[in-house]
Amino acid sequence: MEKRVVLITGGSSGIGKAIGEYLHNKQFIVYSTSRNPEKNKDSIFPLVSLDVRNTESIQKAIQYIVEKEQRLDILINNAGVGITGPIEEIPQHEIINNFQTNLFGPIEVIKAVLPTMRNQNKGLIINITSIAGYMGLPYRGIYSASKGALELVTEALRMETKQFGVQITNVAPGDFATNIAAGRYHAPVIEGSAYQKVYSKVLKTMNDHVDSGGNPQQMAKAIYQIIETEKPKIHYKVGAFMQKFSIILKRVLPDKMYEKMLMNHYKL
Repeated sequence: MEKRVVLITGGSSGIGKAIGEYLHNKQFIVYSTSRNPEKNKDSIFPLVSLDVRNTESIQKAIQYIVEKEQRLDILINNAGVGITGPIEEIPQHEIINNFQTNLFGPIEVIKAVLPTMRNQNKGLIINITSIAGYMGLPYRGIYSASKGALELVTEALRMETKQFGVQITNVAPGDFATNIAAGRYHAPVIEGSAYQKVYSKVLKTMNDHVDSGGNPQQMAKAIYQIIETEKPKIHYKVGAFMQKFSIILKRVLPDKMYEKMLMNHYKL
């Protein structure tokens, strides 16, 4: 059987790296991307320079892989960035950067790979979203919005691309023990701000959740199982039981009751 070619955006660390190493060991041909691949010389799979905020770099990276392998079977849209803060106090340019990285970038990568997959009459696109994208979380509202938007874009794209043999799915992880908190934009806790006391407490809670999160290998195994599934579902959730259960609660509880539950959780 011909080895399948996989492209993972943002694969130099965290979940992306775990997925790449797992698939490499399963005999896939893995390419991953990084804005600074020269800083990750210990990678066991090739790292290609790509910035999802730059359309030219996306086109160049996809062209390089397709010319080298003559095909591209699987795209895993993993590159993303966190952001926290009171929405009132987050600078506009940071909000725009978050949407460029978490939503507009993945869309541009999808647009770049679709011609190849359409010509093959076959392909799989997996968008890594977030359980946070299913609900508006306090002090994570921008992150929730960018990831939630990608979930909806995926739903639409699935219907548009089925005729070409391309399958698209979402995988929403909960908290995993990665370095995402280090790369996340934190709006500063401003001395004297109306949000100072509460935001500083919530920020610590969020970082503690990431530090005590699950092993990224769990995500890697879930991605492999999806790849091996003949007809993937539209949505997958991977994470702790209560994080996944919170999505079900949002569907069944009255809005204000669910809001109160979240506020109690964050001690607001």
